[in-house]
Amino acid sequence: MYISKLQINNYRNFSDIVINFNDGINAIIGHNNAGKSNLIKALSIIFDPATKKQLEIDDFNKYIPLEKLKAEPPKITIAVTIMQSKDEDLMSDDLVTVSNWLIKLEEPYEAQLTYEFFLPTKEHSKYISLVQTSTSTQEVWKIIQEEFIRLYTYKIWGGNPINQVTADGESLQKFDFQFLDAIRDVERDMFTGKNTLLKNVLDFFMDYNIKSNDNVSKEEKLLAIKVKKQEFSTAADTLLSKLHERMTEGKQQILSYAKEVGASFDKSIPNFDGSISDIELYSALKLIVEYETGIKIPVSNNGLGYNNLIYISLLLSKMQVDSDGKYLGSNAKVFPILSIEEPEAHLHPSMQHQFLKFLRKNRFQNKVRQIFITTHSTHITSSISLDEMICLYKDKDKTCVGYPGKVFGSNEKSKKYVQRFLDATKSDMLFSEKVILVEGIAEQLLLSIFAQYNGLSLEEKHVSVVNVGGRYFNHFLYLFDSRNPFAIKRKVVCLTDIDPERKQKSGTNFTKCYPFELNVEIGVYDFQQNTYLDIYEENKHPNIASFTQDKKYGKTFEYELILANPSLELLITDSIDNADEIKRLMEAYKNGQSLSKLESLLRNSKENTRIIEAINKIENGWEDDDKKKAIIAARYLNSVGKGENALELAYVLQENLAKKGTNEFKEFKVPGYISKAIEWVCKE
Repeated sequence: MYISKLQINNYRNFSDIVINFNDGINAIIGHNNAGKSNLIKALSIIFDPATKKQLEIDDFNKYIPLEKLKAEPPKITIAVTIMQSKDEDLMSDDLVTVSNWLIKLEEPYEAQLTYEFFLPTKEHSKYISLVQTSTSTQEVWKIIQEEFIRLYTYKIWGGNPINQVTADGESLQKFDFQFLDAIRDVERDMFTGKNTLLKNVLDFFMDYNIKSNDNVSKEEKLLAIKVKKQEFSTAADTLLSKLHERMTEGKQQILSYAKEVGASFDKSIPNFDGSISDIELYSALKLIVEYETGIKIPVSNNGLGYNNLIYISLLLSKMQVDSDGKYLGSNAKVFPILSIEEPEAHLHPSMQHQFLKFLRKNRFQNKVRQIFITTHSTHITSSISLDEMICLYKDKDKTCVGYPGKVFGSNEKSKKYVQRFLDATKSDMLFSEKVILVEGIAEQLLLSIFAQYNGLSLEEKHVSVVNVGGRYFNHFLYLFDSRNPFAIKRKVVCLTDIDPERKQKSGTNFTKCYPFELNVEIGVYDFQQNTYLDIYEENKHPNIASFTQDKKYGKTFEYELILANPSLELLITDSIDNADEIKRLMEAYKNGQSLSKLESLLRNSKENTRIIEAINKIENGWEDDDKKKAIIAARYLNSVGKGENALELAYVLQENLAKKGTNEFKEFKVPGYISKAIEWVCKE
């Protein structure tokens, strides 16, 4: 069996939500305050006997409408559905444990537990009369705090809650819910045999070679362990005898004081005696770390991350102890659940990967049945499958849930592509409130700076810029398409190049061409442009929008930079070829020189000849200014090395921005389609 579903109503940030879980690892991801910890807390209210069941006023969701608050007292409901696992043996203890809570008898069976925190019915009339004149929700909550919260009570129902049958405590105790929060004192919790955790583990694994030997009978095991205990007792008695021998004279001196103060009377004399069992000696043991050199140091001298891993290993050992029916009999746990909050809090990236590998192994070995991890670590999300991810996010004031593994439907190709793609940097898109998807490294490096030139901050708006490495947008848009019920509803921008192309009518392959060659010599060539994302043009989709260059004048990102800034020498970085030639072209444009003058500044080359001939073949719709800008843009595009140039541009543009308000500042215009994209994604 496994916890397949959690339904929460009016608890903390959850107004009304249903969350589906996997039979195995469940990674609850999302940005801060998305509700990850509250989800685990909701589970612990039902399954963890140590969790406080009597809630407080601040545990209610405060977005309940005033009309609803006036109609009836608010109630918190947390319901879990427990479902039959795929390969579950119906003769196992699982079905027996949940048999009284079944809501579906046919396979796969389903059982339900429902926690309710409510105001008893006899108090309802008083509540209604007191809140009727309230004019705000704040006023109602104040009345609840002052007059009613102390009267609230709770129940955990088994089966259909309509029947109001209380879940039996004996069956609930079969669930072993272990929760590790992000801030934990592991030194306090584990490092000596005096601690219950370590003591229980030591006791279980003592003589484990005998206990785990399936080739001998139970009686033979008990006899062998009895012999071991007797041998230990004999050795302990010898030690105690030596201790008494060493204390002979000293004991007489100590006891003489007892006689003098009158502690010896009625023919009684104080003395020393005792024995040591193996269990009692556990308290003398403490965890250490032993290096290959033979050096031993206390575990308390380690870093938090290392000790947290040791603690989790001990905790899993304890869960193995608690679920061992041979050891605990009918008191054994049936269903061990491990919940870990933000494991990245104390682990560096490589240890996070190792930690997940460790959890998978324990899950495979059935030492823990179901695992819940809350995280906003991109390193952890890059180490798990899309099917294991559950994404919590805010849509206005409501907390919603998305399932990255379910959005693809039957499209396994896209699912596999995204799974391979989501490394530690790119999985950031799953945590951001808004996303800009771009084709290449240049846009990724420069978008944040462009936003600053427009007076906006992508960081403050929680916008992630993700380079998808080409025109592979469609694979990722499955994750965010709000028309899919499993998607993560986010504002998403796609920036793509329009990339005009042509081919000879007698040819087979399209090749790149310049905008000024587009639809010229139509008797010789066929033409096309990138229309890949036209279905996502602005206002065509609820939460996704695509932006590209002008269909008449546009080509690529670098080309567009110069169309917007035809005389800005700041854009000519150290890595650009033909820098002097481009500077002369920019200077001529700034000084208002003629088109023929700019053409004369181009050095002799096959590509430059092509540019000049094409510019002169344009018949309609292009002004001389358009043609001059196109010449500079084409020359710039042909001289750029994309990756290195983008890094240099990021540096010089950032440096220039720092000079804003001074005479040294150079005016830079963000390309129009990028400005529109940034404005759209940043708008609330």
